Amino acid sequence: MSKPRPRNRPNSHKRKSPARPNGSSENWLWGVHAVSAALANPKRKLKRLVGTKNGLDRLASKPGRSEILEPGAIDGLLPRDAVHQGLAAQFEPLPPVQIEDVIASGAKRVVVLDQVSDPHNLGAIFRSAAAFGFDALVLQTRNAPPISGIVGKAAVGAIETVNECRVVNIARALDALNEVGFHTVGLAGEGRAQIDRAVSGAAKLAIVLGAEGPGLRPGVAKACAELARIPIASEMESLNVSNAAAIAFYEAARSFQV
Repeated sequence: MSKPRPRNRPNSHKRKSPARPNGSSENWLWGVHAVSAALANPKRKLKRLVGTKNGLDRLASKPGRSEILEPGAIDGLLPRDAVHQGLAAQFEPLPPVQIEDVIASGAKRVVVLDQVSDPHNLGAIFRSAAAFGFDALVLQTRNAPPISGIVGKAAVGAIETVNECRVVNIARALDALNEVGFHTVGLAGEGRAQIDRAVSGAAKLAIVLGAEGPGLRPGVAKACAELARIPIASEMESLNVSNAAAIAFYEAARSFQV
């Protein structure tokens, strides 16, 4: 992977209500899958659950308190263009997870993101990480989006099953993983190995992906044990970072199962 390009995001059903910055300050999640998964997560503390009658009826189980609202009233609680499917819930933030917690938990598969900034890409990476058995996703405390409702909707519930870990310094987090036996593989167009060979045989693996556009920063690339590439047709310069992540995770899962 060389320089992933940011994904174009078409705007759908625009509304006149003012936008809120990713909904992060309000800790809202929306959409049937995201809300259902969050309600099933024992670590979550529910503050408010709202929905249309049909939306609430789609929940397999729901707490005793919920509010039936019209779609427009739900719109007013959420950021512009939030496709809520008649369902939204507000939660307390999840307890923070440190890199030491990830290591102590016995995690075998970890994703490290170096300043990936698009919340849709972040949600898609969470979804692929959950699908292919990754335990945690490491992000920088700065220069990375919060786990907002936009991320939760794109993740389709995966933010509840893949631990989010925030660190100040990505290179130092990689050093910590290297020290306890993780094979840290950074995706980069200049990587000598192909991704299937780079991840093969690793008992503990961390896959590192760079930002949309610039890719891995030099210090982060240097902290990786190995740089690997995904072979693509010469006519294409790069893959979207979330697509590259899914391919790398698949190769890791396939190698682990052999």
